[in-house]
Amino acid sequence: MKVLAIGDVVGNIGCEFLREQLPKLKNSYEIDLVIANGENSADGNGITPFSANYLFKSGVDVITTGNHSFRRKEIYDKFDEDKNLIRPVNFPDSNTPGSGICSLDMIKNKIIIINLMGTIFMENLDCPFKKIEKVLENVDQNSIIIIDFHAEATSEKRALGFYLDGKVSAIFGTHTHVPTADECILPKGTGYITDVGMTGVIDSALGVKPELVIKKITTKMPVRFENAIGKCKMDCIIFDIDDNTKKTKKIQRLTIVN
Repeated sequence: MKVLAIGDVVGNIGCEFLREQLPKLKNSYEIDLVIANGENSADGNGITPFSANYLFKSGVDVITTGNHSFRRKEIYDKFDEDKNLIRPVNFPDSNTPGSGICSLDMIKNKIIIINLMGTIFMENLDCPFKKIEKVLENVDQNSIIIIDFHAEATSEKRALGFYLDGKVSAIFGTHTHVPTADECILPKGTGYITDVGMTGVIDSALGVKPELVIKKITTKMPVRFENAIGKCKMDCIIFDIDDNTKKTKKIQRLTIVN
């Protein structure tokens, strides 16, 4: 089973670049399942029904999100209606739209995708370590289990990787929009990378026009961010997972540019 995980898709230009590149990538590498983080897929931040549907129609099977999951109110119903659009599982269950888990029945395997969010330098959600332990107690352990860990601190991401090594098939980090060069197979067989990266404009500050970010940092005043325009890239990673052991047997990091 080959699973392609795509880093945070930023704005309309990132969505368009994904649509342009994804079919060729899926064909070249014989990809079985595509997961993309889409929490910034709408222009101006967040995700909307339009940007979510655009990603699905472009070939993405499951969309994960993060701290900007609910930035746009028009997405709330979509989270409830579409099981392939998920938000971090450690949001409060009682009053949060949607689910943090997606389960898919493939030809050879059952695939479970879990969205989880870190708490260091992030929102004060349930402890991701304790929450994922409870979640894993209630899922089919004979499944391929993939986690998108949307977190800021590399230490928290690395720690979770080792904490879950051997318990899940693969973990990929999102949120920082900067790809890390530490893709590996952990000692007990879990595929891991601290952060996949970003799908969007290369000459940008996390997809935003650099001059606007510089202005905000230097003046400390509110600044309305606008997405950058220019040459794009798509950061992604391929997990090749053994159908029998459910462990990662090969991992490959890619950056596609136009």
